[in-house]
Amino acid sequence: MFKVYETELAGRKLAIETGKMAGLANGNVLVRYGDTCVMVNVTASKEPKDGIDFFPLSVDYEEKLYSVGKIPGSYTKREGKPSDKAILTSRAIDRPLRPLFPKDFRNDVVVVATVLSVDQDNSPEVAAMIGASAALSISDIPFGGPTAAVNVGLVDGEIVINPTEEQRKVSDLNLTVAGTADKIAMIEAGANEVSNETMLDAIKAGHVEIKKICEFISKMKEEIGKPKFEYKSFAVNEEIYEYLSENYKDEMKTAVTEKDKTIRDNNISVLTEKINAEYAEKFGVEKAEEDKTAIGEALYKLEKKVVRDMIFYEHKRVDGRNLDQIRPLSCEVGLLPRVHGSAMFTRGLTQVMSIATLGMVSEEQALDGIDTEESKRYMHQYNFPGYSVGEARTSRGPGRREIGHGALAEKALVPVLPSKEEFPYAIRVVSEILSSNGSTSQGSICASTLALMDAGVPIKRPVAGISTGLITNPEDENDYVMMTDIQGIEDFFGDMDFKVGGTEKGITAIQVDIKVDGLSYKIIEEAFERTKNARMYILNDIMAPVISEPRAELSEYAPKIITTKIKVDKIKDVIGTGGKVINKIIEETGVKIDIEEDGQVFIYGENSEKAYDALYMIEDIVREIEVGGIYYGAVIRTTSFGAFVDLGNGKEGLVHISQISDEHIRRVEDYLKIGQKVTVKVTSIDPQGRINLTMKKLNKADVEENTENEEGVEKIEVAENADEANKTEVVESVDGVNNMS
Repeated sequence: MFKVYETELAGRKLAIETGKMAGLANGNVLVRYGDTCVMVNVTASKEPKDGIDFFPLSVDYEEKLYSVGKIPGSYTKREGKPSDKAILTSRAIDRPLRPLFPKDFRNDVVVVATVLSVDQDNSPEVAAMIGASAALSISDIPFGGPTAAVNVGLVDGEIVINPTEEQRKVSDLNLTVAGTADKIAMIEAGANEVSNETMLDAIKAGHVEIKKICEFISKMKEEIGKPKFEYKSFAVNEEIYEYLSENYKDEMKTAVTEKDKTIRDNNISVLTEKINAEYAEKFGVEKAEEDKTAIGEALYKLEKKVVRDMIFYEHKRVDGRNLDQIRPLSCEVGLLPRVHGSAMFTRGLTQVMSIATLGMVSEEQALDGIDTEESKRYMHQYNFPGYSVGEARTSRGPGRREIGHGALAEKALVPVLPSKEEFPYAIRVVSEILSSNGSTSQGSICASTLALMDAGVPIKRPVAGISTGLITNPEDENDYVMMTDIQGIEDFFGDMDFKVGGTEKGITAIQVDIKVDGLSYKIIEEAFERTKNARMYILNDIMAPVISEPRAELSEYAPKIITTKIKVDKIKDVIGTGGKVINKIIEETGVKIDIEEDGQVFIYGENSEKAYDALYMIEDIVREIEVGGIYYGAVIRTTSFGAFVDLGNGKEGLVHISQISDEHIRRVEDYLKIGQKVTVKVTSIDPQGRINLTMKKLNKADVEENTENEEGVEKIEVAENADEANKTEVVESVDGVNNMS
């Protein structure tokens, strides 16, 4: 039966339709938010697959380019693999849903959110997250929702729910928060150094709206929700678990209480072999083989129970640390000789090496998605090879986890990067995970900050990242223990991985993964405080002594850059027909040149001399000769009555012998040579276009008066008198200004 349910979200109509499309899915909804339309279908297998020991939930967020009136740019003209943003959205949809399925459920569940139409003011990501919850809630799939989600912005200091496109451009916060009616279930944020207090206020404001949407979905569920189907339970065999707990709990505690992860893992393996052997001896080989899977699951539960009890009741961690103690830290920079910047950051057995590379602005990453962002100047990539966890597996390219961790580090660092105008380079940082034992994403934030400073990128402030974990009492949500800097075993068996990156001023990125049904405000507030304290320690006591600010000079292997700006109508002259002119400049100087639509010119060269040669050639092309203008050019020929000076762009002017110097000159050749570069001022241009020049009385005031940042006019800094200025050579040029020594 076709049904439409309507409510309001952030002052705009939100409608959820069901019963019209995809009738064979277990659950289907079409979410309309403004002109944004997202269809969500959920399906579940009738039976679980054999041998599966986890809940196989798959979430796909499908960006269809027809939703924004685009034809895909690929050769096949169809959507290919999902974009990084689509993968990140899939992960954001997954995280609040996963903990709400039954713990003993093993049937495959697939959630597909298809973006059909996009209104840039109304987020399709939010619509998909709400739609996934609604579709699962009204389906026959066992699910303990509903959940809901909103975006939260911070515009001019005011919290805004689901900001519009224009508001997002000026927002200091891009927060996605999801939750149930009672608790926060997921946080994903990028921020411009926002304080803990403001971030918590934004989360609370988002939760107010989440509660309303959860109530809205609950009413749908009550009216049209299907009865949940029966499923095969994969609960741990309690009889076997009790047997193992009674006989091996103390041995398990001894096995896991070890600082070294390798030794600890080996202890568990040895104990597992002992238990299997003794079980077979006691109950028979046939029974042991029959119960092998159940024994494995019970052993996992026992290990989890032992680790959690140690932390919760004894406040003791497996490696002996206090709850707020960080593992041993170290870092170094400048590891690799030919790269532009490199660093390594180590936290316990977690070790990350980051490498920074600087390139041309034109090397920005082109984006072909459904939002308005067309390119990305800063690219952060994260690689997680098998050897980082001691596994013998080959690399198959980045998976969703790698893309997610790279995006988190990128989000943390973007707020401190210089603008393109301040630092006209494309920037790529690659984080190579050398060893992993928890929180590699936060290690990559630290290593990448160091690599950027080593490369000489003028970041505003260093950024560091740290995570906290949680063990809760299932009977009382207010009874919990929190840990700073969780390692792998605490992540696996704990209830939360609360990752926060930021500077000394505030938060720049958050990502929260939880295994319980939600977090209270009290837990979030404490996590913010713990991560801030840890962050300040890492920044001030670990990173600052190694490198406290960006290097003053770029690596000798980084491309050297000169920028200038020309009039827009001169761009065609610099490029030439079919690129003939600009290609000639590139061929003669060996540089690379980018010209933007506003006339901004970026010249990249392996050395400054060649870059300046290209700059002079461009300035020659765009130069406009005006009376009173001051120019720098070469003498191209001499006569008995004066010298002709090349002013660029095919223009030349005459310096009469009487205008060369205040001194009496008998022969021009005694003062000027062909090829000599001189500073001249235009005194007149006659009706025939002949240009008359002078080299006399060019003091500093004359130059400054006549070179006030005019586009297309060469700007020259000269000595106090013309004679001195015209006997020197150009030694440096920055932003179109020639400095005379």
